[in-house]
Amino acid sequence: MSANWNPELYQSSHSFVWEYGRELVALLAPQPGERILDAGCGTGQLTAEIARASGDALGIDSSPTMIEQARKNFPGVRFEVADIMALDFREEFDAVFSNAVLHWVRDAGSAAAAISRALKPGGRFVAELGGRGNIRRLLGAAYQAMGSLGIREPERFNPWYYPSVAEYATVLEQSGLSVTYAALFERMTPLEGGEDGLSRWLAMFGGAFRDLLGSGQWDEFVSRVQERAAPALLKDEQWLADYVRLRVVAMK
Repeated sequence: MSANWNPELYQSSHSFVWEYGRELVALLAPQPGERILDAGCGTGQLTAEIARASGDALGIDSSPTMIEQARKNFPGVRFEVADIMALDFREEFDAVFSNAVLHWVRDAGSAAAAISRALKPGGRFVAELGGRGNIRRLLGAAYQAMGSLGIREPERFNPWYYPSVAEYATVLEQSGLSVTYAALFERMTPLEGGEDGLSRWLAMFGGAFRDLLGSGQWDEFVSRVQERAAPALLKDEQWLADYVRLRVVAMK
């Protein structure tokens, strides 16, 4: 997972991440007295909602800048810099929650094992992440743009993990978590920022592509992505992301 997030850009142009995440908090249904871990909390909006309901929530994120912003946003909530892959909690939480994070973790098995260790027996894991087919059209446009800029086999540089229901259920079950609910669904998502919506999305989430291309080619890359993506993803001057989400509930 990237540790170089821009919290200002995240909050100003990507509030849809936590706005949609409120549905997941409802599925979590935090109860008073429960201790809950928000794994990949970003700038803390959902952690704060969980804390109001349970009274005991901890938000973690691998990005120090995001944690710094979360602490400023919600000084009464606990936040720590921590990597999901390196969690050292042992049967401490009634629930682990994760929204729009785990598709950044390529080693899904190690992440699931760490989450399972953190849960008390009988605890629950509630998560949503990008699923099989997520941003297929957007990625296709990005690959074409990179190819036109001389990058061979650009698919090799995809930083994301988008599993199917069966694939992710197997990963969780191998870590001692029993899947009780799983759904894969499309959610075409309007991007904030008007005509700059796609360029802002790429600036926020396309760090792997920026690192590959270098700053000198970035503007041209964005322009070529927009040109190739527009027929499918630009509707009435509104950019859309062709999201496919995987939502799961599992018990330990």
